[in-house]
Amino acid sequence: MKYIQQPNTKKPTSLLNNALWVGLTLIVFICLVKLSIWQYNRGVEKQQRAIRMVQLNAESPFTLSKIVELAKPYQLSKSSKEVLLNAQESINDFPVIIKGIFNRDYLFLLDNQVEKGALGYRVLQVVETANYAVLVNLGWVQGSKDRSVLPDITPLYGQTSFQGNVRIIEQGIMLQAQNFTQPSWPLRVQQIEVDKFSTLISTSINKPLLPFVIYVNAKEDIGYVKNWQPMVMPAEKHLGYAFQWAALAIAWLILMIVFRIKTQKKITNNTDHNKKKNKAFTYD
Repeated sequence: MKYIQQPNTKKPTSLLNNALWVGLTLIVFICLVKLSIWQYNRGVEKQQRAIRMVQLNAESPFTLSKIVELAKPYQLSKSSKEVLLNAQESINDFPVIIKGIFNRDYLFLLDNQVEKGALGYRVLQVVETANYAVLVNLGWVQGSKDRSVLPDITPLYGQTSFQGNVRIIEQGIMLQAQNFTQPSWPLRVQQIEVDKFSTLISTSINKPLLPFVIYVNAKEDIGYVKNWQPMVMPAEKHLGYAFQWAALAIAWLILMIVFRIKTQKKITNNTDHNKKKNKAFTYD
């Protein structure tokens, strides 16, 4: 009696399936873990910043010249990203006292700012000191439903003295570059771009525009609705998201292992069944 041996083509397919399963499982798991770590680190940073802000606010406010002096060592960094990160660590949130003159010619309206569900603008005006020019965030004003109509704002003018806090400008993603070739004042802007603003005001202000904004202290009488928050998302929320991503990573791993075990059992049962059914044929 002779047996006809059935060709075995399942082994290479099985190896490929194993590789795909391992690859998919690890890729998703690693991505989820990285998201969890990122959120955790952000939460820790926010906690440290909150502690730092309490300590800073307990101190006497710095002069603008002192703030510039503290930031100067970091201007030698090679990349703009390094400058931003170092500046944030060095002067962000510092209390400052401003003594200067409001320039009434340049008023900026930062668009798409929300207060209690209402859409509006943040009003920014230039203040000139003896050596510098700096943007001052005066607060929030409500906008019109008609986008072509800007709020009626009277620029502040004359000598001023007030307290505020330094805020480093964080650049967001813009789909289209801002074009200020033919500005009309007040100027509606989508984002604060110091280089472009500096060019706009250079015709009448021969002083460097500092690369940060002063947020007027909520206790000051000048300005509008002071609804800003130093941290939009608190540390607790970041830590909560970190836990959620970590839980998803673990759940994904367990799910894939369980799925793999069940799949392997099914394949084994089918293989045993086929072996019995498709035994080698015999002939004389």
